Amino acid sequence: QVQLEESGPGLVKPSQTLSLTCTVSGDSIASNTGHWTWIRQPPGKGLEWIGKIFGSGSTSYTPSLKSRTSISRDTSKNQFTLQLNSVIPADTAVYYCGNWDTWGQGTQVTVSS
Repeated sequence: QVQLEESGPGLVKPSQTLSLTCTVSGDSIASNTGHWTWIRQPPGKGLEWIGKIFGSGSTSYTPSLKSRTSISRDTSKNQFTLQLNSVIPADTAVYYCGNWDTWGQGTQVTVSS
């Protein structure tokens, strides 16, 4: 019932800003039970938690990325977004959005000149 879909650029240049959008159907991102989350998986590596936004609008981020990460939402569109500033090649990964145990299909992001 709940579906999430990531969208955004597949290629970003180093030092630029990555912006990804997660469009949610079947549930409201304003629900007080929501933990609307971004994770990523670099090639050949494990999953890395990036951060999340709660139904209240409060956010939480992994310390390693906090300084250049921002998660926001648009409740009228039932979307939440990931902004990652000053990207480097190590940010290359498949990025996923999800809530609890429901996840999108992922979107490949490559950071390269």
